[in-house]
Amino acid sequence: MAITRESDLPAAGAEPLAGRSVAVVGGGFGGLSAACYLAQAGADVEIIEKNDQLGGRASRLERDGFRFDMGPSWYLMPDVFERFFGHFDREPSDYYGLERLDPHYRIFWKDGDRADVADDRAAVHELFESYEDGAAAKLEEYLDTSEEHYETAMEHFVYEDRPRLRDWVDPAVMRAAPIGLTLLRSMQEYVEGYFDHPKLQQIMQYTLVFLGGAPHNTPAMYNIMAHVDFNMGVFYPENGLGGVVDGVAELAGELGVETTLDTEVAEITRRREGFHVESADGRVFRPDLVVSDADYAHTERELLPAHERQYDDGYWSKKTYAPSAYLLYMGVEGDVDPLAHHTLVLPTEWDQHFEQIFDDPAWPDDPAYYVCVPSQTDDTVAPEGHSNLFVLVPLAPGLDDSEQRRQQYREFVLDDLAENTGVDLRDRIVLEESFSVSDFAARYNAYDGTALGLAHTLRQTALLRPGHRSSAVDGLYYTGGFTTPGIGVPMCLISGQQAAEAVIEDRG
Repeated sequence: MAITRESDLPAAGAEPLAGRSVAVVGGGFGGLSAACYLAQAGADVEIIEKNDQLGGRASRLERDGFRFDMGPSWYLMPDVFERFFGHFDREPSDYYGLERLDPHYRIFWKDGDRADVADDRAAVHELFESYEDGAAAKLEEYLDTSEEHYETAMEHFVYEDRPRLRDWVDPAVMRAAPIGLTLLRSMQEYVEGYFDHPKLQQIMQYTLVFLGGAPHNTPAMYNIMAHVDFNMGVFYPENGLGGVVDGVAELAGELGVETTLDTEVAEITRRREGFHVESADGRVFRPDLVVSDADYAHTERELLPAHERQYDDGYWSKKTYAPSAYLLYMGVEGDVDPLAHHTLVLPTEWDQHFEQIFDDPAWPDDPAYYVCVPSQTDDTVAPEGHSNLFVLVPLAPGLDDSEQRRQQYREFVLDDLAENTGVDLRDRIVLEESFSVSDFAARYNAYDGTALGLAHTLRQTALLRPGHRSSAVDGLYYTGGFTTPGIGVPMCLISGQQAAEAVIEDRG
């Protein structure tokens, strides 16, 4: 069932923001999305981006014939992309192609077991039954519920921004409330109600990595991700996630959005008429309105004067942040079979790793990690006869990641990969780059080097996340992964829509 609720945005041709100028600080997916909607509403929009390319954390690394997506690498929730482009009378296929992946992903457990989650329901049923009698029927029951929850959540709680308590006093919300109340327990408790086998529980929970949470601290409402995975499918976009960035950026250009790269904003100040936005090199912009897609905490703590901040440092220090990561990008001679495009390497007990992220921060002793090998699908990402891959190990934000520590962990990861997948890369690596906590902080101004933003804990969901409107500065708005509806590329696209709706409602 498609979500059909009409947004609060004006129809094409209506220009309620005509004559207004808007500076969008940061060109991630949230900023790009907001810029598109605001430009269509008639505003003169300029994106001011710190780095040399758009996309925010969806950056690309290109070197010696290799091309890496440095951040997001899963294309999920295709309905969100279709809805985004559809608002502008376009389709994703106008900008990039999609290939459906089979398997969706492969899992290597560290006890020697291996499983493919195939793009075939019968094969998935057989897989589940191999671990637990009756698990196929339980899976179908789980997915039916997940689909119902997905449709309810998207219609009433994701596309519909509800920043105030009174926004929740709505007949539609009241009708959906029984579902919401049953989902206040943790994902661990919820999944245990369906499956006993720990490996099946892991399969149903691995997507929590995309939400920046752990089974014990992520609310069960996020069982909707099972519908996203098993029912909607996993795709690879032409030219990777960077190709999606290019597509949205091209659309923005068609709508009249201007882009300024390599320009780090150092100050945002409200003036009697509009804003004073100044870059680190002294360049000054004078927009009427500002939408910040820079990390919310960075904007508040570093770009605004003290009297224009909504939150003090204590507010940010008490938040639960999504993991950072240790990433190792590698260009390799030869193939890397049996690694799949998306591969998970999991200990049979992963609680210790989550504890070392959220409870007792440390470099993980027995990590659960992800390996992306786009060259298994796309032969343009590596020179002929070579493979392109990266390894991502989730880490606690704020960890020390000195060069010595990284080098030690590199050796550990390469050993672990060889031991548990049979793929030894050591003598075949021709290109190698690492990226970790301090790099997230430096490149993206990320609080404590978080790779994603605020985790999706119960206390950081819906109206408990920072809002799109600044309560301290008239005309300042926020978008991106710190705001509603949350982290991940699809959510940031929707966040941009919601930020634009707030601007239009206030200023149109």
